[in-house]
Amino acid sequence: MKRWRCTVCGYVHEGKRPPAKCPQCGADENRFVLLEPLVPELETLVRAAFAGEAKAAARNQAFARQAAKEGLPQVAALFQAVAEAEAVHAKEMLNYMEGEVGDTEANLQAAFEHELAAKAEHYPPILAAAVKAKRPDLEWALVRARDVEARHAELYKRALSALAGGREVTYYVCEVCGYVFEDHTPETCPVCRSGKDSFKRIG
Repeated sequence: MKRWRCTVCGYVHEGKRPPAKCPQCGADENRFVLLEPLVPELETLVRAAFAGEAKAAARNQAFARQAAKEGLPQVAALFQAVAEAEAVHAKEMLNYMEGEVGDTEANLQAAFEHELAAKAEHYPPILAAAVKAKRPDLEWALVRARDVEARHAELYKRALSALAGGREVTYYVCEVCGYVFEDHTPETCPVCRSGKDSFKRIG
C-alpha cells in the first residue's frame, strides 16, 4: 500500500492512488506526493529544476519591473504572470525535495544555518574573484549581500527564541540591498545607506 501526502494540509492517505479530493482540505489529487524518497540521480535533477524555476521567477519579476518603467503595462503584466507561474513550479519541485520543509521551528533553524553558510562560505570566493577582476561595483554589491545575510540570520535566531511568544512584527525590506528592519523604517539603510523610501513594508 502506498502513502500519499497532501502538500496543502499534510493529510496522509494510504492507497494505490491519491484520493480525488483531500478529505481534510479539499485539495485535488494533483496536490498529493508519494511518501517515498527519490533515487539520488532523480533528486539531483529535481534540485536543478527547482533552482532553474526559482531563477526564472526572479528574472521575470525583473523583466516586469523594466517593462513597467518603459510604460508597457501589458508586457509588465505578462512578465509578472509568468514569474508567478514559475514560482508555482519551484514550489512544486520543492515538494519532492526530501526534508527541505519541516515544521516551523525546523525551518527557522535551517534558514538560520543557510544564512550563516552564505556569509561564511558562499560569498568569500565570489567576492575575491570580483576584487581580482577589479570590479568595485560588483564587490560592493556582494559586500552588501553578505552583510545582509548576517542580519537575516540574526532575525531567524530571534524568531526561534521568541517562537512561543506570539509577538506580532511588521517587517520592512530595503529594495536596494535586502536589509530587513523590524517594526519601523530607519532613516537610512544601515548597509547600503539608501533612504527611508527604499523600504517596502511586509505584513
